[in-house]
Amino acid sequence: MADLQDDIPRTTEVGEDDGLPDDPFRLPPAGDLLERARALLAGHPVADGYSGLPWALRHLPGHDLQLGEAAVDTDLPRMRAGHVGALFWSLHLPEGPAGERPVAATLEQLDLARSVVAAHPEGLRLVRTAGQVIDARNRGRVAVLLGPAHGAALDGSLAVLRVLHALGVRVLTLAGTAWAGDSGLTRFGEEVVREMNRLGVLADVTGAGPATVQRTLALSKTPVLCTRSAARALRPHPANLPDDLLAALGGAKGLCLVPLTAEQTGPAVPDVADHLDHIRDVAGPECVGLSGTYDSGAVHPRELADASRYPHLIAELLRRGWSETELSLLTWGNVQRVLRGADFTARAAQHRREAPAPRVTDLDAL
Repeated sequence: MADLQDDIPRTTEVGEDDGLPDDPFRLPPAGDLLERARALLAGHPVADGYSGLPWALRHLPGHDLQLGEAAVDTDLPRMRAGHVGALFWSLHLPEGPAGERPVAATLEQLDLARSVVAAHPEGLRLVRTAGQVIDARNRGRVAVLLGPAHGAALDGSLAVLRVLHALGVRVLTLAGTAWAGDSGLTRFGEEVVREMNRLGVLADVTGAGPATVQRTLALSKTPVLCTRSAARALRPHPANLPDDLLAALGGAKGLCLVPLTAEQTGPAVPDVADHLDHIRDVAGPECVGLSGTYDSGAVHPRELADASRYPHLIAELLRRGWSETELSLLTWGNVQRVLRGADFTARAAQHRREAPAPRVTDLDAL
C-alpha cells in the first residue's frame, strides 16, 4: 500500500522509491512571511491543476519558454520563481469551428503539447505517473501531465478513450457531454468512468450537475477531481461547489483544485485564501489543491497575475495559521496522492485482466 502514501519531495537518487521523509520539513524560524513561503515551496512545490498554455502558444511559433515569453502567463523563469514543480496542460476544446470537430481538435492540441515539451528538454518533461513526476522533479524539470481533455473528444467511443490514454491523457472532463448531463450518468457514461478507472485516467467533474457528481463519486474506484472549482457558499459561480458536494468529495477522498481567477474566487489574494479556508474546513485538508488557470483567458486576482506569484498566496495562508503539513498537502501532496491512487487502481485492473483463467478439471466439470 506504499503506493498510496502522500508524496513529499526530497533529494533522492534517480529512480529511488520516494516515501515520507525521515524528518519533517521545517520552515526557518525567522524571516518575513514571503521568505517563509518560498522556503516551504522549495521543499513542497506547486502541482498546478490547470494550465491553458498549449492553446495560448498556438499563434506563437517563435516562443521560447526557457528564456521567457512575455506573451503568456507561464514560462520556465516564472515557474521557477513560483516554485511550480508540475502542471496539468488543458486540452479543452476552443469555441468556434474547432470545437465542432472534437477528436481532431484534441489530437491537434496533444501534438502541439508534445512538440512544446520536446522543444524544451532542459526545463520540461512529459510524464504519466506519480513516480515519473517525482523523477522529473529530481532531475530539475517541471513535470507536464496532459489533461484535462473534454469528454466530447471521445465521440461516443471507448476505443477513442483508450487511444487518448495511450497518447498520454491523464484527466477527462465529464461535463458538457450527452452521457453526463443534469440527470446524471447514462449507462454509457458509467462505462466511461469504469474504463477510465481501468486505464488510470482521472475523472474531472468541474461544471457537472449534482447528480453526475454524486454518481461519479459513488462509481469511481479512483479519486475524483474538480480541476477548477471553488466554494459556492462564498461566490455563486456555476462551476463552484456547494457545501454538500464539497463534503461528499472530501468523503470520497477526491480533490478540489481551486482556480486563481477573479470570477470564481474574487479579486484579491485574501479572497482566494477564504475559499481555501472554507474548502479545507468542509472537505478536509487532504482534499484541496491549487489550479492556476493561467493562459486560459481568465482574469486573475491582484498579486496573482502569473505563475511566479504562488509564494504570495502561500504567505497569506501562513499568516492565517495554516500548518506546514496542510500547506505541503495543498501544494504537492494531494495531487501526488490522487495520481498514485489512479496508478494503483489501473495496475490492479491490469493484473486482473492478465491473470490466467482457472483450470477446469474433470472433477470440476461434474
